[in-house]
Amino acid sequence: MGGSVSNGASIQVREYGASGPSVVLLHGGPGAAGYMAPVARQLADSFRVLEPLQRRRGDEPLTVARHIADLNDVVESYRGPTRPALVGHSWGAMLALAYAAAHPHTVGALVLIGCGTFDTASRDRMQEIIGQRMDDSLRKRLEALADELPDPDERLGAMGKLVLPVFSYDLTHTSQEIESYDARGHHETWQDMVRLQDEGTYPQAFSAIHAPAIMLHGTVDPHPGGMIRDNLRSYIPHLEYQEWERCGHYPWLEEAAHAEFFAVLRKWLTKQLD
Repeated sequence: MGGSVSNGASIQVREYGASGPSVVLLHGGPGAAGYMAPVARQLADSFRVLEPLQRRRGDEPLTVARHIADLNDVVESYRGPTRPALVGHSWGAMLALAYAAAHPHTVGALVLIGCGTFDTASRDRMQEIIGQRMDDSLRKRLEALADELPDPDERLGAMGKLVLPVFSYDLTHTSQEIESYDARGHHETWQDMVRLQDEGTYPQAFSAIHAPAIMLHGTVDPHPGGMIRDNLRSYIPHLEYQEWERCGHYPWLEEAAHAEFFAVLRKWLTKQLD
């Protein structure tokens, strides 16, 4: 895997690299831990990279606040001389924003890769795009999973593999290195995020964010990058935006975009964390 495992925080954290500014990678899902490892390995020669494996379901329902508290524990446990950058993908980008809004003075920079949605219009557009790309064969295969895989975690993993082409353009490979799936944690966390949006907490709370921030997005990603960017800029006017054609939801896996993705990510992080 390439990273050492530490339990210094309340959740498991994988560490990569021994020196340089700190970068915390936040996986998406919610409930799909481990797949940011390829990004961590690419950054490890220049940065001290932390990859938290987010909390799984437990006795109490998972909430956004619980994830923020866990992330704060990671940041505090690994505090260095400079404030860390948070690099989040999909749900992880949403968590990065939620954390930065709650702890604006502890974040050095924010990178939002394939960021999720914060309003109904963007979510509706995303579902429309996904629907347009799915054929009857794929729909039938997805429907059959309920009978084929009674275990919800296994079913979530199988669903992710089946829809990966819908979220992608031309992948170098399809192995995502996901450590584990947590279907119940996925549902609980996402339902709480939607609740907070419905109540007006997000994205309004993001007006507290003053750290440098950039969105990195693929034009083929079903998440409508332009709509999400414009919504976020109402609260984070300094938000930068970089988009690649021939690129979907996972830029580091895309044949046409992965080299430039890492070049832009490295250069931007170095500039902000110097």
